[in-house]
Amino acid sequence: MNTRRPVAAALAVLGYIVMIVPILFVVVTAFSSGSTLRFPPEGWSLRWFEEAVTYAPFMTSLVSSLQLALLATLIALALGVPVTLAIHRGRLPGKGLVEGLFLSPLIVPELVVGLALYQQLMIGLGLGNFETLLFGHTVLMFPYAVRVTGASLALIDPAAEEAARGLGAGPVRTFFTVTLPLLRPGIISAALLSFIASFNNVPLSLLLQSRDFRTLPVVMLDYVQQNYTPIIAAISVLILAGTVLIAIITERTLGFAKVFGGING
Repeated sequence: MNTRRPVAAALAVLGYIVMIVPILFVVVTAFSSGSTLRFPPEGWSLRWFEEAVTYAPFMTSLVSSLQLALLATLIALALGVPVTLAIHRGRLPGKGLVEGLFLSPLIVPELVVGLALYQQLMIGLGLGNFETLLFGHTVLMFPYAVRVTGASLALIDPAAEEAARGLGAGPVRTFFTVTLPLLRPGIISAALLSFIASFNNVPLSLLLQSRDFRTLPVVMLDYVQQNYTPIIAAISVLILAGTVLIAIITERTLGFAKVFGGING
């Protein structure tokens, strides 16, 4: 074991370098005063942040991404929590098969899912782009709700729920007064993972987008293909700052150990 620890430590450091260094390059480039992406920057300026927050396509698509991610997350949780309860607390035959079915969107390529939704919902049923895209994002976020809340539910002692029912509480009251408060960290972690995954999704959004509704990652991808200015680094840094802010709020209010502690359970 002693001979393995230096190797493991070196690999861990290398992994951190591979992850962090590219981010540092983007952050530094965002403060460039030059007109093209270049490292090291020609000078220092905040001009590209101003450009980013006043560039209409970015701001419009940002609102669209937030709206889509929020709705998909809420719907996925509204459906995923009851499914999780049915799998772990109900007398459902073939629980393993049912859970595997609900987790299957994680292993199916998103382009395949997008093509199927395009053919069946948009062409077959005549649904609009937003409705189809919302359906697709909900399907992709559903496994997060089932897996993460299921891991959190597995850590809850069923005796607490049995005690509530023994004191006269019905199934609905037991859920809202006992199960749901104990399940809250799992629901919050599932919501965070689902929201981030939906917000950053590119393959499905790229396939099902329309001219009237486009997500921010897709607009950023289109911009990079046509332009080479530091504005793309600036908007990336703003997204990173928003993610860090959410992480800080989560840590200060609940703590990462409590929120994500049951995922690997």
